[in-house]
Amino acid sequence: MLINHSSDACSQIWPTPWHQSGFFHQYIHDGITRQVYINHVKSNKPCLLLIHGFPTSCYDWKPLWLTLAKHFHLITLDLLGYGLSDKPSNVTYTFGLQADIIEDVLKHQGIKEFHILAHDYGDTVAQELLARHGQPNNNDDFDIKSTILLNGGLFPETTRPILTQKILLSPVGFLVAKFFSFKKFIANFNHICYQKVPVADLVIHWQLIQHNQGVDVIHKVIQYIRERQVSRQRWVNALQQYPQPLRLINGICDPVSGQDTLMRFEQLIEQADTIALLETGHYPQIENPHAVLVHCVNFWRQHKIIPPADAEQ
Repeated sequence: MLINHSSDACSQIWPTPWHQSGFFHQYIHDGITRQVYINHVKSNKPCLLLIHGFPTSCYDWKPLWLTLAKHFHLITLDLLGYGLSDKPSNVTYTFGLQADIIEDVLKHQGIKEFHILAHDYGDTVAQELLARHGQPNNNDDFDIKSTILLNGGLFPETTRPILTQKILLSPVGFLVAKFFSFKKFIANFNHICYQKVPVADLVIHWQLIQHNQGVDVIHKVIQYIRERQVSRQRWVNALQQYPQPLRLINGICDPVSGQDTLMRFEQLIEQADTIALLETGHYPQIENPHAVLVHCVNFWRQHKIIPPADAEQ
C-alpha cells in the first residue's frame, strides 16, 4: 500500500492550506484500493492520533491543531466515507474497518506508541482500538498510552439520535439522503451545538460531506448506530478495562450525548475522570476550543505525557 502525496482531490473543492498540507494513503480492502486522506505534523514528540466524528471530517481538529503541534507528533485522517477520503457505495461501513485502516496508516508511518483524542463516531473507533490494543497485558504491535474522548455515543442507552439520523437509519434512508441539503445540514448543526458555528465554516464542512458523492452513502455510513447497540458490551468493557489514563470531556448542552452520557460514564468507569463543559454542545473542539485545549493539556501534564509549563518556556 503506497503513499500518494498528490493534492488533486483537494483542489476539486478549494485550495485551503489545511487540505493541501495532507496526502493520500492507499488502503487495499477486498482487493480494491481506497484512498484515505491523511494530515499530520511530524516531530520527535509523542504521537497523538485524532479521530473525527459523523458526518464531518478531520477538519474538525483545525481549531486545536497549531497548539497541539507544540506538544505532539500529530496524525489524523478522514475516515472512509468521510471528507476527502473515498466514499464507496459497495462497502459495509463498520468500526472494525475504520480501525483496520487506522492500524494500516500507523504501521506505514512506523508508529507503535500513541495517544488518542477522539470525538463522536471517532469515540467508538477509539473504543474498538482499545478493545484490540488497550487491555492489560497486551503484547502486540500497538501501545495506546492515553485516551481523551469528547462527546460521543459511548453508551447506546444514553445516546439520542436526532430526527434526521433516525430517518436515515430507516428503510427509506437512501431516498431521504438524496434530499439532504445544506439548509438541513445547518439546521441540524445548530440544533446539536450550543454555540453557533459561523456559516463560512459550515460551508467547508458541507463541501467535504458532498465531496466524492458523500451524500449518496450517508445512509450507509450511519448504520453505525445499530452497530453500537450490537457491540455495546465489547466497547464498554474496553473502557472499563483500559489501564492507561482516560478522560471524558463533555459539552453538557449536547442533546445527543451530553449530560446523560457524562453521568453514565461516571457510573460505569471506576475512578472516572470527567470534565463538564458548560454552554457547550456536541462539538466542543469547534464550539469551545480553548476550554478543550486547557483540559487536554492539563490531563497530559498531570500524567507526565508532556512537560510541565515551566519546562517548555
